[in-house]
Amino acid sequence: MHKISDNDANAIQEIFGRDKALIGMIHCPAFPGAPRYRAASMDSIYDACMRDAEACIEGGLHGLMIENHGDVPFSKPDDIGCETAAFMSIVTDRVRRATGVPLGINVLANAPMPAFAIAMAGGASFIRVNQWANAYVANEGFMEGRAAEAMRYRSALRAEHVKVFTDSHVKHGSHAIVADRSIVEMTRDLAFFDADCIIATGQRTGDAATSHEIDEIADATHLPLLVGSGVNERNVADILARTNGVIVGSSLKIDGVWWKPVDILKVRSFLAAATSAS
Repeated sequence: MHKISDNDANAIQEIFGRDKALIGMIHCPAFPGAPRYRAASMDSIYDACMRDAEACIEGGLHGLMIENHGDVPFSKPDDIGCETAAFMSIVTDRVRRATGVPLGINVLANAPMPAFAIAMAGGASFIRVNQWANAYVANEGFMEGRAAEAMRYRSALRAEHVKVFTDSHVKHGSHAIVADRSIVEMTRDLAFFDADCIIATGQRTGDAATSHEIDEIADATHLPLLVGSGVNERNVADILARTNGVIVGSSLKIDGVWWKPVDILKVRSFLAAATSAS
């Protein structure tokens, strides 16, 4: 494989101290300012996040991704209020202090600048950005990659230690606008724009990436590769054989529904299935 950047670091090894990482999702409830917020107390929101975080870590996962998934329908990056970064920073700090595991931040939709700010304020190790380079038509409308301004903002914060995990051929949208560029080329663009780790996804939340797509992305990059959607105890062994780890959410929840609490028994079962792959 021809390398397209001089980034030789392995972000998974650097952050997690292992070859393959199991990262659990913290789907934060709706924050004040979001359409689905119904005057819940802040303590109840923070407690829900802590409950899920503790279940994931007690069940054996290696790290966590904190995401404002309850804020659906999501705003475009420039329309996200300052309150989102404030609330997520508090969640991040509390989870970090309670668990001590590496944390990632994803601010929906596609907002790397708030994510970097939250990571610095709360002590997270990486951010996830769904569209880092190029552009696509998302549920929220036209969405541009924001790598150039995001990396300049990271430099301004002196946050070079916060790594960038970014999706290739991201879910929840149409890539027709860049249909003349293959998944291979779009994956190479991510490395060219200084990403640290690549994420393969399916078409929507809970939908798994196909083996073909995982292998196509893996063959296109020297960077670590995760699968970030549709991972469960039935497919995790095959996925880990092809990648450097997974981000898992819905399948660990009660009834497999993203807005319900994490079920620690499902976490333990998932860990057993993942461990059998090693």
